[in-house]
Amino acid sequence: MPNAIILGTGSCVPDKVLSNHHFEKVGSNDAWIQQRLGIKERRVVDGQTTSDLAAGAAENALKSAGLLPSDIDLIVLATATPDRPAPATACAVQEKIGATKAVAFDISAVCSGALFALSTGCQYIQSGMYKNVMVIGADTFSNITDWNRRDSVFFGDGAGAIVLTATEEDRGFLKFELHSDGSGKEGFTVPAGGCEIPTTPDTLSQGLHCFQMDGKAVFETATGHVPGTIESVLKQCGLSIGDIHCMLPHQPSIRILEEIARRVNLPWEKVRTNMDRYANTSGGTIPIVLDETWRSETFHPGDHILFAAVGAGWTWGAAIYKC
Repeated sequence: MPNAIILGTGSCVPDKVLSNHHFEKVGSNDAWIQQRLGIKERRVVDGQTTSDLAAGAAENALKSAGLLPSDIDLIVLATATPDRPAPATACAVQEKIGATKAVAFDISAVCSGALFALSTGCQYIQSGMYKNVMVIGADTFSNITDWNRRDSVFFGDGAGAIVLTATEEDRGFLKFELHSDGSGKEGFTVPAGGCEIPTTPDTLSQGLHCFQMDGKAVFETATGHVPGTIESVLKQCGLSIGDIHCMLPHQPSIRILEEIARRVNLPWEKVRTNMDRYANTSGGTIPIVLDETWRSETFHPGDHILFAAVGAGWTWGAAIYKC
């Protein structure tokens, strides 16, 4: 059975920068945001759509992989901020990059979305159905943010893309472990805009189309579930935390990542972060930090990379990649 390896990576973020000073009007400040969240600034779209960022990331990933758009068999896009409720934003990306042969669909798992999309892409490759799969994580949370709330500090906009391809070599993604718990659906949610609470003038005036977050619940879920999942996936691969070259996590907050690293005994210098520049880009976080790490560091055969994420739903998971 073939395995899936990373052939190329790419990312795309808006040009517009929003510093922490913007949030003084909602009762926050730069020092608190940097200390508690690890964020100095974030990027926000200015007329761009989620598919615009996703297409830019995909084009960069194709260049990195040395492939043409026509080489892509499948596009899996993880997003919580689609261009439209229908059709899938992945179809818009397919058109924009000219990948006319590719099947395209979206996945919704919010901040865990890219990890869930990676596992999906790998299954298609391992089954032999497709050879080259484009996995994208992209979000424009600035479009669903109430800028009058203190929690507006958390998110930024961005997209990352990963080209997976089939190999018979002893490398690639070794194991995914994914979980969901629907009882936590109120911990992070966008209440209106679906069939449960359709759009009306009242839902718009009440800000129900913007995200609502229970920060304490997010922290407790992330630190309560992710460490155990990391330990489980390591055990299934016959590895210890000392075998990990680096961890590429979702970027929820610096305090969450520090606590996860502490609980699994992973040295902090092995944790890769970029939230100081981009904040939490939701589905875009893992592929963006992967792209930056993939381009800036040297990996050797046999190095192991740990992926980890937690998102609304609740959803969470971890994965191991062997270089």
